[in-house]
Amino acid sequence: MRKAIALLLATGMAALPLLAADKEKDEERLRNCGTVIKEILDVPDDIPQALLDKAECVIVMPSVVKGAIGIGGSYGRGAMTCRGGDNFTGKWGAPTAMALEGASIGFQLGGDATDFVLLVMNDRGASGILSSKVKLGADANAAAGPKGRDASAETDATMRAEVLSYSRARGLFAGVSLEGSTLRPDNEANERLYGKKISAKEIALHGAVPPPAAAQELLSVLQRHSPKNMSK
Repeated sequence: MRKAIALLLATGMAALPLLAADKEKDEERLRNCGTVIKEILDVPDDIPQALLDKAECVIVMPSVVKGAIGIGGSYGRGAMTCRGGDNFTGKWGAPTAMALEGASIGFQLGGDATDFVLLVMNDRGASGILSSKVKLGADANAAAGPKGRDASAETDATMRAEVLSYSRARGLFAGVSLEGSTLRPDNEANERLYGKKISAKEIALHGAVPPPAAAQELLSVLQRHSPKNMSK
C-alpha cells in the first residue's frame, strides 16, 4: 500500500514540470493574441469599425500552421473573448482557450503560418461555439469578412453570418472563408490557465473567473478600439 502511494506521489511530482511548461505556452499564446489583435486593429483599413462594434465576441488564432494534423490539415490554438453581461453590453471579459482545425484551411495558407481573427456577430453563434465543437458553414453560418474603412456592414453576407473571418499572412490582410473548418473550446488549456476545471461558457459568458495577466493586452486593445456594443 505504501509503495503504491509513494509511486503515485512520485508520478504526480514528475508531471508538475510538464504542466508548468504547458501553462507557460498557454499564457504565451494569450500574449500573442494580444499582439495580433493590436497590430490588426491599429490599421483602420483592415476590420471595419462598424463590424467590430457589432461583434458580441472576438476569436484570435495566432500562427495557424498548415500540416499540423496530417496531410493538408491545419491546426491552431488561440482565445475567444466576449463582451460581458447577459446582453453582451459590458467590458470585454476573461478569454477562453479555443482550437481551430480543418483541411479547408490548409489550401488557403499556402504553407505559411497565418493569423486569423473571427468576429462572432450574435448570441446564437457565441453560445454554440462555447458549448461544443462547431463546423463553420454547417453548425454556424460563416462568411469572409469585408475589409476597408468604408466597407458596408449591411451586405447580405454580413447580415446573415454568425461568424465573419479574416486572415493575415506575409503582411497581407483579407477576409477569408473558413467553411468546413471546426472550432471548439480547449478545455485542457482552460484548466491550466484558471487552475480548475471550468466550462468555456462559464469563463466567457458568466464572468466566473478573472482574466489572467497574460490576457491584459488582448482585452485592453479591444476595450480601447470598441468599448461599446453598437448592435444593442
